[in-house]
Amino acid sequence: MSDQQSKPFDYPTQRLDLPSKGLVYPEGHPLSGGYVELKIPSAKEEDILTNSTFIQQGIVFDKLLESVLATKFNIDDLLIGDKDAILLATRILAYGSDYSFTYRDEQVTVNLSELKEKPLDEDLFKKGKNEFEFELPLTRHTVTFKLPNGKDEKNIEAENKSMKKINKTWSGEVTTPLKHMIVAIDGNREIKTIRDFVDRMPIRDSKAFRNYVDSISFGFDLCTCVVL
Repeated sequence: MSDQQSKPFDYPTQRLDLPSKGLVYPEGHPLSGGYVELKIPSAKEEDILTNSTFIQQGIVFDKLLESVLATKFNIDDLLIGDKDAILLATRILAYGSDYSFTYRDEQVTVNLSELKEKPLDEDLFKKGKNEFEFELPLTRHTVTFKLPNGKDEKNIEAENKSMKKINKTWSGEVTTPLKHMIVAIDGNREIKTIRDFVDRMPIRDSKAFRNYVDSISFGFDLCTCVVL
């Protein structure tokens, strides 16, 4: 038997600066520094990506993030723009920046490293606070809202699924996200008040609000391509 002790493999990591710059996370949160450390994906991560159970349950990307993130935190805390950026970086680290697909019977290759980043308007963000205000153009009410994170996404999806089981013709694709994003109406933070208000919100106000949220959201435009 060899007297040499086996040495553990080192897992190389790479720093990724977050599109949010950490501004929306509370002081002391692992993400408040504005960056994460990513492990270079290995065969273990390929097992995750091909796990049929994870795929069927819709949790394959969450499991992937839990595996590649050397910076430890609850991944449900990730704002959507930051989550997209981490997934994009993970794909590039794993397979390279070229992504090929068929479009209208032609083979197309895009360079993922050249995807344009939607910049953060730092003037709108208060350090450690994920809250913003918008005055609705028609009713002139002021809505206070937050940008959604992973937990919000799951709550929205769960509510929509639950309501569809009760009423197959029910649809809340517009109103349900608003009910989870808006945290106050003219300073009133009562949940019932917010939900009733959203259901009665004029289309012009709803559209203007959603356009404003989109305008201040940050991250990468992934189009509709699946890059992993």
